[in-house]
Amino acid sequence: MRESRGERRVVITGLGVIAPSGTGLEAFWRSLGEPAEPSVIRAVTDFDPADYGLRHVEARRMDRFAQFAFAAAKMAAEDAFGAHGSPYNEWRSGIIMGTGIGGAYSWEANSRALFNKGERGVSPLCVPMVMPNAGAAAISMRLGFRGPVETITTACASGTHAIGNAARLVSSGRCDVVLAGGSDACQTGVMNGGFANMKALSTCGISRPFDIDRDGFCSAEAGGVLVLEEYEAAKARGAMIYAEVAGSGSTADAHHITAPDPDGAGAIACMRAAIEDAGLEAAQIVHVNAHGTSTPLNDAAESAAVATLFGTDPGPAMTSIKGVTGHSLGAAGAIEAIAVALSMQHKKIPPTMHTTHVDPTIKVDIVREWRDWEPGPTISNSFAFGGHNGSVVLLPAS
Repeated sequence: MRESRGERRVVITGLGVIAPSGTGLEAFWRSLGEPAEPSVIRAVTDFDPADYGLRHVEARRMDRFAQFAFAAAKMAAEDAFGAHGSPYNEWRSGIIMGTGIGGAYSWEANSRALFNKGERGVSPLCVPMVMPNAGAAAISMRLGFRGPVETITTACASGTHAIGNAARLVSSGRCDVVLAGGSDACQTGVMNGGFANMKALSTCGISRPFDIDRDGFCSAEAGGVLVLEEYEAAKARGAMIYAEVAGSGSTADAHHITAPDPDGAGAIACMRAAIEDAGLEAAQIVHVNAHGTSTPLNDAAESAAVATLFGTDPGPAMTSIKGVTGHSLGAAGAIEAIAVALSMQHKKIPPTMHTTHVDPTIKVDIVREWRDWEPGPTISNSFAFGGHNGSVVLLPAS
């Protein structure tokens, strides 16, 4: 990352993921090439907080999104550091988490209690359970990270913005290690009704990014966390390096509360900023991990922006994993960055599942089956409600 960093490189040394398609790195990676059962609601059905050391009384005091955040962080920390824990000073160890909604289940449960019983029925733990920073706080208290512990809420760009901001803490020298990612769990009646009534959800329960028949996204819950360290320190301790975070970008469309700028100006500026931050040229990007929500407007705007910036002859290979994972809002950018890191490790690009007839107006190279590749500079995009745009550039480990 070039911006305010000197020459400190930032690398990914640990990954943790909880997703409807698979929990844990092996299951998650394998799932990216497997058809998903039709369902407009994609829930994590195998999650037990006790598996991550949360006692029953602790779990009851945490909203589901915060449980996901902690579980993914613990998984990532163990992947990076093993059973002995982080070797870094606690005051130079940070956490940057993203969430689009926060404690939706707790909000809804306490709203029912207020309606039925009055104010006395509201839990005294309501506020710490609904606050969006509850996930980051839970990680900090249980893993002992005492440096900057912050939360970003930029809708579906939250996880990507968290990674970019976390990398700057390491690259600037403020932190030696930062846990970065996102979590969301908001499949409540209010949220499902809201998304359905705004016509954002698929009517058939199948997400088809960039397909001519795409009709909306499938609502998902998930948590994903990456461990970011300075390269020389990670190398000195013998860490396994998945990838390097080379640059990031952030812009706003200033256009519409839900619809993307149809000209793609914000998306183009965001990707260009990330590429420049990485010290690269657009022609050097060989893979695009798309936001690819399977909504008509988003897919059209994103693909047009990619074609404008990178060209189409041949242009970079582009894929979206949301056909399998669904759209996990503030967690999406995190689990998609994890997918890119695993793609570099395995030297394979996952397919855009359930996409059978690419929209003929979309001119970019959509990956539709597992593709072998020699990993190279990759950009991962998140373009969110409110016009928030986030991109990160990842490089293979070197």
